[in-house]
Amino acid sequence: MAIEPVYTISSTASGGGRDGKVVSASGQIDLDLRMPKEMGGSGEGTNPEELFSAGYAACFLGALRATSKQAGNPVPDESTVKVTVGIGKDPSDGGFGLTVGIEVYIPGVDEAKARELAEKAHEFCPYSKATRGNIDHKVTVVV
Repeated sequence: MAIEPVYTISSTASGGGRDGKVVSASGQIDLDLRMPKEMGGSGEGTNPEELFSAGYAACFLGALRATSKQAGNPVPDESTVKVTVGIGKDPSDGGFGLTVGIEVYIPGVDEAKARELAEKAHEFCPYSKATRGNIDHKVTVVV
């Protein structure tokens, strides 16, 4: 696949990785990183999973809006996407792995149509494409 990027951005992590700092080249992100309490940290900063869930949710909502509009059935402005990212030990290799739950809220649409729209967005979304086959995804709809 030959992608020709129309936009690129970089971020630099420093310090201890999960106990350090991350800054984007644009300066829009300048955050302290801390391990979440559930993993033995202080929880007094953000973490890679929180940042990933935010980016994925925004990207998926954009994909939902684009694909539904293209299909002639644009979703209402009140539609939302909530992405829940989990991290835990991967029993296959002793390292860690991620899980992703994608909850799509499309008010005023019947459940079958909402599911169809969510699945089209899941096929289209760059984050979904990048993680397909690598992360367990569960897409649910709320109407």
